[in-house]
Amino acid sequence: MPQDTGTGRLTPVTDDTFAATVLAADRPVVVDFWAEWCPPCRVVSKHLVELADEFGDALRFVTLNTDENPATTRAHRIMSAPTMLVFRDGEVVGSIVGSRPKDHLRRSFARHLDG
Repeated sequence: MPQDTGTGRLTPVTDDTFAATVLAADRPVVVDFWAEWCPPCRVVSKHLVELADEFGDALRFVTLNTDENPATTRAHRIMSAPTMLVFRDGEVVGSIVGSRPKDHLRRSFARHLDG
């Protein structure tokens, strides 16, 4: 699933690593809240791998398994998978719930880049 991307561009995070990896990040971070049992999550994951390569270092992409990390999932009121939240300076600045075409994701994420 999302952790086994082969690109190194999608970083798995957990309840324990979320604050340091996402909230303290020096650039915008897209968090993919996913679950193993979620077929649309697999589609979104493939899009995110490709988009992570496109955006390079301008935007960080991480994944969080909602079943294995209930504290972060509850803290951000994730009710559906997949859900993607965009964080900037420790705050949620964007969200997408459900599977969307890659072009939609690209445009949504691009809004959160500098310049």
